[in-house]
Amino acid sequence: MRKLPLRHVVAALLCAVALLLISSPGLSAEAKRLYEQHCASCHSADRLGGMGPALLPENLRRLRPDAATEVIADGRIATQMPGFSHELDAEQISLLVDFIYEPLAEMPVWGMAEMDASRVVHHERSELSDTPLFDADPLNLFIVVELGDHHASLLDGDSLEVLTRFPTRYALHGGPKYEPDGRFVYFASRDGWISKFDVYNMKTVAEIRAGINTRNVAVSGDGRYLLVGNYLPHSAVLLDAGDLTPLKILEARDAEGTSSRVSAVYTAAPRESFIVALRDVAEVWEIGYGTPGFPLRRIELDDYLDDFFFDPGYRHLIGAARNANNAQVVNLDEGLKVAELDLTGLPHLGSGISWEYRGRPVLATPNLREGQVSVIDMQEWKIIERIDTLGPGFFMRSHGDSPYAWVDVFFGPNRDAVHIIDKNTLEIVRTLRPAPGKTAAHVEYDRHGRYAILSIWDDDGAIVIYDGDTLEEVKRIPMKRPSGKYNVYNKTRLDPGTSH
Repeated sequence: MRKLPLRHVVAALLCAVALLLISSPGLSAEAKRLYEQHCASCHSADRLGGMGPALLPENLRRLRPDAATEVIADGRIATQMPGFSHELDAEQISLLVDFIYEPLAEMPVWGMAEMDASRVVHHERSELSDTPLFDADPLNLFIVVELGDHHASLLDGDSLEVLTRFPTRYALHGGPKYEPDGRFVYFASRDGWISKFDVYNMKTVAEIRAGINTRNVAVSGDGRYLLVGNYLPHSAVLLDAGDLTPLKILEARDAEGTSSRVSAVYTAAPRESFIVALRDVAEVWEIGYGTPGFPLRRIELDDYLDDFFFDPGYRHLIGAARNANNAQVVNLDEGLKVAELDLTGLPHLGSGISWEYRGRPVLATPNLREGQVSVIDMQEWKIIERIDTLGPGFFMRSHGDSPYAWVDVFFGPNRDAVHIIDKNTLEIVRTLRPAPGKTAAHVEYDRHGRYAILSIWDDDGAIVIYDGDTLEEVKRIPMKRPSGKYNVYNKTRLDPGTSH
């Protein structure tokens, strides 16, 4: 039997110790039973997070116990959290609320030593070919994430054929991120694993566990660094993109020392910086990667910002909090809020897109709480149109060479519908139902704008490929709950029709 490297043995022992520390005295056996039956499959048996976030008092600071009671009973919008009022009575829900707000006997630690021990290199650089092992345009490939059985497919955007299908870590989150030339792509799983995949060789080459409950990863504009945002521990972690060596841990605390979850990390390549969204404090961080020492700049605001959109020059960010009825516009150069937008429908700004409308740049975003797409003038920072849809939407996509924008109706009884909007008239010109009764979501174009590819979000699902001009179906490929599709060219060249 082959012996495991010492660092892998150490990592396993550290994980085992962490799990031994989670039991909390004083909690009833019934509460634990209810949690194991209804919650553990998504939030993990140790409450440290899995498909869903960690359920600990440190992570629930912005959710009061009475609000948590409502979430357990009725579910939560814009998440996969269902309601349990039809299965649990008020007393049982109260037991669960008490359970998740009970502190752990001791919080697990995940620092440099733990990360170093977890890191594994599957293939050395010298083992890898610098020539793609396929005959396809490397810039017109897609990574398609299949959540149904934790795999991903590499799709040729010209031939519309799958080149390979490979296993991923459990419960990917935040979308894969490409390095600038598109050869390597990085995945983040909710339980903290960062995986580096070589597209040319179609192999996972290195992995590290950078956190316990992770939100997403960003790649620097020069391709040298990664930044990982964590819910647990409350940190942002800098990694060397080459071999995933951990370089620095930035504890997520405001100027007063209040700890916070990191809700997302972004790359602002024109600024040579990372932008960090903090969940529990009213600050935005900018971390420079073009300057030695990775200096941190704090931008203090008057409200939380969980979700961002950037204007094309990365001079402004538009952010919104999950519990707010507006959005803030922040000038990153000046470090100041310069405008406020009346967005009451909980905009999904991370899925926003932009284009030129009547000579002016506009931002369009679906809303998670209202059946409406908001169109915003990015010069005067005002809403110029509200396009009514059949229900709240999650994803919106277009392409710089397409006259159309696609938006899904992810929530509600019309979740099988997707609208197509004419970007010149701001009118819905067609509504498609590619799989009646099944959720239709997340369109992504190929590099040329020739095809628009949509997901049937179901374990017995598919990707459906449409002609970008005629809007007629071209092909569908069966897949296991395909969630997102990510085109190399559009993501690395920052096409205005996709998220970055």
